Amino acid sequence: MPVRIPQLRTVDVTRYVTPLREGGSLPALVEAEDEFLYVVKFRGAGQGIKALIAELIVGELARALGLRMPELVFCRLDEAFGRSEADEEIQDLLRASTGLNLGLHYLAGAITFDALVTTIEPRLASQIVWLDCLALNVDRTARNTNLLMWHKELWLIDHGAALYVHHAGPGWAAPRPRAFAQVKDHVLLPQASELAAVDAESRALLTPEVLSGIVALVPDEWLLEAVAEQPAATAQEQRTAYVGFLQHRLAASETFVQEAEDARKALI
Repeated sequence: MPVRIPQLRTVDVTRYVTPLREGGSLPALVEAEDEFLYVVKFRGAGQGIKALIAELIVGELARALGLRMPELVFCRLDEAFGRSEADEEIQDLLRASTGLNLGLHYLAGAITFDALVTTIEPRLASQIVWLDCLALNVDRTARNTNLLMWHKELWLIDHGAALYVHHAGPGWAAPRPRAFAQVKDHVLLPQASELAAVDAESRALLTPEVLSGIVALVPDEWLLEAVAEQPAATAQEQRTAYVGFLQHRLAASETFVQEAEDARKALI
């Protein structure tokens, strides 16, 4: 079967609808030229450009695994866009976010997933736990599930906290054993009883071509901004680092699967 290289559309933001004051990223609901609404994560937010890189890469990894992810798009913000904004904090954010930002298609009417109300079948729970172990996603807990129920189906959102090791500076992607003890707090871990089977299926889907295609989506300007303190670093070097890191995680998947299974046994 031929490898499908993912593509992201680029839309121009035409209207700032409302801020979504959640955490430090200060996302917002905006309308774009295509008349759709998007939840936008801004490059000028306090979490920085690496949060957008993680959002893009891990969101598309989820899609490659067949999980439900709202469409990701590049949202282009004009330099003059925020001048009429009355809120100074938002105006500063918009001014610092000129250019390409990352938007998530708005799922109107979606509600936050509640593990006490909705039970997820074991295979789906295992797929999501496996993905979050691969990507070191610390932000899928009962306190903040980053899961939505929409039309009775489970959708994944908000992966900016994943791949947290890329904040460590030069050499972050060097192959080394990486424990993921935070899996014990994963909201779906109790239902994830098919991790071993999912491991084999997921590794087969995330081929080197798929990984390279996903990482290739990250704009050069984001990668260069992420390593602005390293003048000699190139965008291609950063792409190579992300692909290499993910390949190493995949090669060691038995380790994080065992870690998750051990954590699950301690819960049930």
